[in-house]
Amino acid sequence: MHAVLGTILCLLITGTAFGQWDLPKNLPPDEYGTVLINRTSEKSGVKPAVFSHWVHRRKHTCRVCHFEIEFNFKVNTTEITEAASKGGRYCGTAGCHDGTASFGHTEANCGRCHTGSRAADQKLFASLASFPKNRHGNGVNWVKALEKGLITPLTTLTIPQADMSFDKRLRLEAEWKNIPAAVFPHEEHNAWLDCNNCHPDIFNIKKKTTKHFSMVRILSGEFCGVCHLTVAFPMNDCKRCHPKMR
Repeated sequence: MHAVLGTILCLLITGTAFGQWDLPKNLPPDEYGTVLINRTSEKSGVKPAVFSHWVHRRKHTCRVCHFEIEFNFKVNTTEITEAASKGGRYCGTAGCHDGTASFGHTEANCGRCHTGSRAADQKLFASLASFPKNRHGNGVNWVKALEKGLITPLTTLTIPQADMSFDKRLRLEAEWKNIPAAVFPHEEHNAWLDCNNCHPDIFNIKKKTTKHFSMVRILSGEFCGVCHLTVAFPMNDCKRCHPKMR
């Protein structure tokens, strides 16, 4: 009897905790991780440009765009312009949309990016059907896809990558009772990112840990939420971070 009451109490406490978390409603799998770049597009009389992370993730790691090419993580905060891209920056960086490695910034190609719709790459989505499955996001487990060699994205364009062999796994105690600790694996993240993508701007590296690190703030777009709300697997996938959660 005591065991049954304990289980009910545990569920009530956990349910209350989840009730206070505003878990995101995700886009359809073929649109998840796809953003519309509209910092100046509509102001200039053209449709917003579409960027599908799942399309580019097969060819380049996150590090290439968010370290070497200097795109901010938050969409529409990078001061990208057509002139800059044509001049060899941002999307027009050598090895990207420079007219050699991939289609360039010519008038004939404008409509390939400036679609104004997240659904622009739907026809290509079927090519992911054989990839390892995930219940959320794109429906693809990208970590396993990389481990199995199904994708071989470039980790660098011009700046050699530093030693990324750090594989420490962090145990992060949950802020709510009866919710098991989260686990952060450096090794899996190092396969995609550079250390300075996260440190020190998003997470400090001091022994006293990052201040104000909480689920509420993560769901508002801070800390893990910088990536795991709209691009990396979403927060709905609780067990990916809290492996002992039932």
